[in-house]
Amino acid sequence: MGNLQIKSNPDVALVFQNYPSDVRTKLSNLRSLIIEAASEIENINHLEETLKWGEPSYLTKKGSTIRIDWKAKSPNQYAMYFQCTSRLVSIFKMVYKHTFQFEGNRAILFPMKETIPKNELKNCIKAALTYHKVKHLPTLGM
Repeated sequence: MGNLQIKSNPDVALVFQNYPSDVRTKLSNLRSLIIEAASEIENINHLEETLKWGEPSYLTKKGSTIRIDWKAKSPNQYAMYFQCTSRLVSIFKMVYKHTFQFEGNRAILFPMKETIPKNELKNCIKAALTYHKVKHLPTLGM
Protein backbone atom coordinates (compact mmCIF):
# COMPACT_ATOMS: atom_id res chain seq x y z
CA MET A 1 0.00 0.00 0.00
CA GLY A 2 1.17 3.51 -0.68
CA ASN A 3 3.36 2.59 -3.68
CA LEU A 4 0.66 2.81 -6.33
CA GLN A 5 1.92 3.50 -9.84
CA ILE A 6 -0.60 4.97 -12.27
CA LYS A 7 -0.14 4.37 -15.97
CA SER A 8 -2.26 7.05 -17.60
CA ASN A 9 -3.18 7.36 -21.26
CA PRO A 10 -2.81 11.07 -22.17
CA ASP A 11 -6.10 10.93 -24.10
CA VAL A 12 -7.93 10.63 -20.76
CA ALA A 13 -6.97 14.21 -19.90
CA LEU A 14 -8.43 15.37 -23.22
CA VAL A 15 -11.74 13.66 -22.42
CA PHE A 16 -11.83 15.37 -19.01
CA GLN A 17 -11.13 18.75 -20.64
CA ASN A 18 -14.15 18.31 -22.92
CA TYR A 19 -16.64 17.86 -20.08
CA PRO A 20 -18.55 20.93 -18.84
CA SER A 21 -16.81 22.48 -15.83
CA ASP A 22 -19.23 21.19 -13.17
CA VAL A 23 -19.16 17.69 -14.66
CA ARG A 24 -15.36 17.73 -14.85
CA THR A 25 -15.26 18.50 -11.12
CA LYS A 26 -17.61 15.61 -10.28
CA LEU A 27 -15.76 13.11 -12.48
CA SER A 28 -12.39 14.30 -11.18
CA ASN A 29 -13.67 13.56 -7.68
CA LEU A 30 -14.63 10.02 -8.79
CA ARG A 31 -11.18 9.59 -10.35
CA SER A 32 -9.51 10.70 -7.10
CA LEU A 33 -11.66 8.29 -5.10
CA ILE A 34 -10.72 5.40 -7.41
CA ILE A 35 -7.01 6.22 -7.01
CA GLU A 36 -7.40 6.61 -3.25
CA ALA A 37 -9.20 3.26 -2.97
CA ALA A 38 -6.60 1.51 -5.14
CA SER A 39 -3.77 2.91 -3.03
CA GLU A 40 -5.39 1.40 0.09
CA ILE A 41 -5.58 -2.13 -1.32
CA GLU A 42 -2.77 -4.44 -0.34
CA ASN A 43 -0.94 -5.97 -3.32
CA ILE A 44 -2.24 -3.46 -5.85
CA ASN A 45 0.78 -1.62 -7.14
CA HIS A 46 -0.42 -0.65 -10.63
CA LEU A 47 -3.54 1.13 -11.79
CA GLU A 48 -4.09 1.72 -15.49
CA GLU A 49 -6.09 4.77 -16.54
CA THR A 50 -7.20 4.50 -20.15
CA LEU A 51 -10.20 4.95 -22.40
CA LYS A 52 -12.78 2.26 -23.11
CA TRP A 53 -15.73 3.22 -25.28
CA GLY A 54 -14.37 6.77 -25.09
CA GLU A 55 -14.85 6.85 -21.30
CA PRO A 56 -12.18 7.18 -18.60
CA SER A 57 -11.53 3.63 -17.38
CA TYR A 58 -9.55 2.14 -14.54
CA LEU A 59 -8.07 -1.36 -14.44
CA THR A 60 -5.98 -3.53 -12.16
CA LYS A 61 -4.52 -6.96 -12.79
CA LYS A 62 -6.89 -8.71 -10.35
CA GLY A 63 -9.92 -6.50 -10.90
CA SER A 64 -12.79 -5.66 -13.17
CA THR A 65 -12.79 -2.46 -15.24
CA ILE A 66 -14.42 0.64 -13.76
CA ARG A 67 -15.56 3.38 -16.15
CA ILE A 68 -16.83 6.85 -15.32
CA ASP A 69 -18.80 9.18 -17.57
CA TRP A 70 -21.46 11.84 -18.00
CA LYS A 71 -23.83 11.88 -20.95
CA ALA A 72 -25.40 15.02 -22.40
CA LYS A 73 -28.70 13.15 -22.87
CA SER A 74 -28.89 12.78 -19.05
CA PRO A 75 -27.37 16.09 -17.94
CA ASN A 76 -28.47 15.87 -14.29
CA GLN A 77 -26.50 12.74 -13.50
CA TYR A 78 -23.16 11.04 -14.01
CA ALA A 79 -22.20 7.43 -13.45
CA MET A 80 -19.69 4.79 -12.52
CA TYR A 81 -19.95 1.75 -14.78
CA PHE A 82 -18.99 -1.84 -14.10
CA GLN A 83 -18.80 -4.95 -16.24
CA CYS A 84 -22.45 -5.98 -16.65
CA THR A 85 -21.63 -9.71 -16.70
CA SER A 86 -20.01 -9.51 -13.26
CA ARG A 87 -21.83 -9.82 -9.92
CA LEU A 88 -20.66 -6.36 -8.86
CA VAL A 89 -23.78 -4.24 -9.31
CA SER A 90 -26.13 -6.98 -8.10
CA ILE A 91 -24.13 -7.19 -4.86
CA PHE A 92 -23.95 -3.38 -4.59
CA LYS A 93 -27.75 -3.29 -4.90
CA MET A 94 -28.07 -5.83 -2.11
CA VAL A 95 -25.64 -4.06 0.24
CA TYR A 96 -26.44 -0.43 -0.64
CA LYS A 97 -30.01 -0.51 -1.96
CA HIS A 98 -30.95 2.57 0.09
CA THR A 99 -27.70 4.41 -0.54
CA PHE A 100 -27.26 4.51 -4.31
CA GLN A 101 -29.32 4.69 -7.49
CA PHE A 102 -28.54 2.00 -10.06
CA GLU A 103 -28.93 1.46 -13.78
CA GLY A 104 -29.61 -2.18 -14.46
CA ASN A 105 -26.65 -4.41 -13.69
CA ARG A 106 -24.05 -2.00 -15.04
CA ALA A 107 -23.90 1.31 -13.17
CA ILE A 108 -24.23 3.39 -10.04
CA LEU A 109 -25.86 6.73 -10.89
CA PHE A 110 -25.08 9.98 -9.10
CA PRO A 111 -27.41 13.01 -9.24
CA MET A 112 -25.35 16.13 -10.02
CA LYS A 113 -26.70 18.02 -7.01
CA GLU A 114 -26.13 15.33 -4.37
CA THR A 115 -23.10 14.46 -2.29
CA ILE A 116 -21.65 11.00 -2.85
CA PRO A 117 -21.47 8.67 0.19
CA LYS A 118 -17.68 8.37 -0.04
CA ASN A 119 -17.00 5.39 2.22
CA GLU A 120 -19.75 3.27 0.71
CA LEU A 121 -18.62 4.07 -2.83
CA LYS A 122 -15.03 3.33 -1.90
CA ASN A 123 -16.14 -0.14 -0.76
CA CYS A 124 -17.73 -0.69 -4.18
CA ILE A 125 -14.59 0.51 -5.95
CA LYS A 126 -12.39 -1.79 -3.87
CA ALA A 127 -14.64 -4.75 -4.68
CA ALA A 128 -14.34 -3.97 -8.40
CA LEU A 129 -10.57 -3.45 -8.30
CA THR A 130 -10.12 -6.84 -6.58
CA TYR A 131 -13.05 -8.63 -8.24
CA HIS A 132 -11.15 -11.70 -9.43
CA LYS A 133 -9.93 -12.29 -5.87
CA VAL A 134 -13.31 -11.75 -4.15
CA LYS A 135 -15.93 -12.89 -6.68
CA HIS A 136 -16.36 -16.22 -4.87
CA LEU A 137 -17.33 -14.48 -1.61
CA PRO A 138 -21.10 -14.05 -0.95
CA THR A 139 -20.94 -10.23 -0.76
CA LEU A 140 -17.53 -9.79 -2.41
CA GLY A 141 -15.96 -9.22 0.99
CA MET A 142 -17.97 -6.04 1.57
